[in-house]
Amino acid sequence: MEKLKVIITGATGMVGEGVLLECLNSSVVESVLIINRKPLGWSHPKLKEIVHADFYDLSPIEKDLTGYNTCLFCLGVSSVGIDKDAYYKVTYELTMHVAKTLRKLNDGMTFCYVSGAGTDRTEKGSSSWARVKGKTENDLLKLGFKNMFGFRPGFIKPTAGQTKINPLYKYINWTFPIGRAIYPNGFCTMKELGQAMIHVSMQGYPTDIITGKDIIRLGKE
Repeated sequence: MEKLKVIITGATGMVGEGVLLECLNSSVVESVLIINRKPLGWSHPKLKEIVHADFYDLSPIEKDLTGYNTCLFCLGVSSVGIDKDAYYKVTYELTMHVAKTLRKLNDGMTFCYVSGAGTDRTEKGSSSWARVKGKTENDLLKLGFKNMFGFRPGFIKPTAGQTKINPLYKYINWTFPIGRAIYPNGFCTMKELGQAMIHVSMQGYPTDIITGKDIIRLGKE
C-alpha cells in the first residue's frame, strides 16, 4: 500500500501541532510538508516547511505543492471575539482556496478537514459558526477529492510535550476523564485525532463525517 505524503496546515496551532507529531512518528507516513505563515522551527528527516504569508494566493508556491496524496487541514480560528465576515473569510474562503489549489495539483488526494462537534451541514441552524463550517464541509465534498472527511472533535486533550496549547487547558484538563465517561462523543485525545486522520487517509471510511466516537475507535486501530 502506498505510504502517505502529507500536507498539514495549521501546525503552529494546537491541533496542527498534535497531528504533525503523530505523522512524524507514523511508519505509514513517508513525508510531511507544513505550510505556515511563520516558521515552526522544527527539524525532522521527514519534514519540509514552507513559510508563506498569503494563503489566499498560493501561486508563488504551487510548484512545491505537487506530489502529495493527503492534506490534513488543521488551520482555523475560533468564532469567539471575531465578526461574522472575518470568520467566514478565514473559515470558508481560505479553506476553499487552499483545497481547490491542492485538488488542481494532486490527483487522488484525500482531504481531511477539522471542523468540530456541532457542525451544521443543513446550513439552516441558529448557530452562525456551525452553518459556516457546514457549508465548508459541503463545498469541499463537491471538489472531487478521492476522499473528503469532516472531522468533528469536541474537547481535545493535548499530547504531552505539546507547546501550542491554549493556557486555559491547564485549568480544564482535569475534566477530561469525567467528560469522556459521561459523553465520549465529545472528548478525544490529540493522539486519537491524529491517528484517526492517518487511518482514514490510508484505508478510507464508510462515512465522510468523523464524529468523536469514530475518532476514538479509529485512534485505537
